[in-house]
Amino acid sequence: MGKLKKIIISDWITENGKSHQNVPLFWQKFGPEIGTAPIVLVNHALTGNSNVAGENGWWNALIGKNKTIDTNDFTVIAFNIPGNGFNGEYENLIHNYKDFTAKDIAQIFWQGLIALKIENLFAIIGGSLGGGIAWEMAALHPTKIENLIPVATDWKATDWVIANVWIQDQILNNSDNPISDARIHAMLLYRTPQSLGLKFNREKPAGEIRFLIETWLLHHGEKLQNRFRLASYKLMNHLLKTVDISKNYQSFEAVANEIQANIHVIAVDSDLFFIPQENRETVSSLQQTKSNIFYHEIKSIHGHDAFLIEFEQLSKIIQPIFNTQKQPSYVTQN
Repeated sequence: MGKLKKIIISDWITENGKSHQNVPLFWQKFGPEIGTAPIVLVNHALTGNSNVAGENGWWNALIGKNKTIDTNDFTVIAFNIPGNGFNGEYENLIHNYKDFTAKDIAQIFWQGLIALKIENLFAIIGGSLGGGIAWEMAALHPTKIENLIPVATDWKATDWVIANVWIQDQILNNSDNPISDARIHAMLLYRTPQSLGLKFNREKPAGEIRFLIETWLLHHGEKLQNRFRLASYKLMNHLLKTVDISKNYQSFEAVANEIQANIHVIAVDSDLFFIPQENRETVSSLQQTKSNIFYHEIKSIHGHDAFLIEFEQLSKIIQPIFNTQKQPSYVTQN
């Protein structure tokens, strides 16, 4: 596991003009020292963190020595969204969680990279919320990324996403058991009826009052409640509905066409949260003017969570991108 380190962001001004001093940005590094290999930034999802590789890394099937994103060849950096609590500290900003946007987080991640003397990135990859922040980072600095890889996400929050974020916020602010209840609801967005049917088959153990599906949902609710703080959940959930790289631009195409990175949009065919049709339309639209945007699709019955389950398919999709590691594709500041 890469050692958890801290950068102090001394002057962070949000989109709405709020100023924050001395914000701690916690991060981890995996692989070679910064400046000696191409840099890959990995952005975590809603309940994720910077621990992306190693024994307990949540994406260790993809990232590590001799893995698809090979830490023999790439320096992997992962930041924690301030307020996610992985560091054991809960910044004051999470008490005003509706003041913040995904673009704010993208800006602070760029400030973190500058503090590490990293100017350009070989790739940014992120799933779900992390992928939305990746889009925002590319929009902010469209010439500094070689490969943008948003997975099971979108460049904007659709009405469907906004609606479900609102429901989650209602649960988080009104339930007597908010973290567990919100997580139970969220799990039904992350999976599919087919996935749950295959897994549980309407079974109820003899002598039990609950169906297996109910026990499974309760387990996930309790599991998150034991490791996540309410204020963190409120912030992370809220950020999902703020993703929109077209804000302050004439159109999505106008800002996306400025992005020089190879864009690899990866969707899940059964995703009920970030539906694949939105991603297909995005790619189809941009292919009218860009030759370096590509659409890939994970085939799975598991829905949104397939990006955390179908590692073999995801690995096959991104392997060609990371086979270019011998090219001189990184630059650091002097």
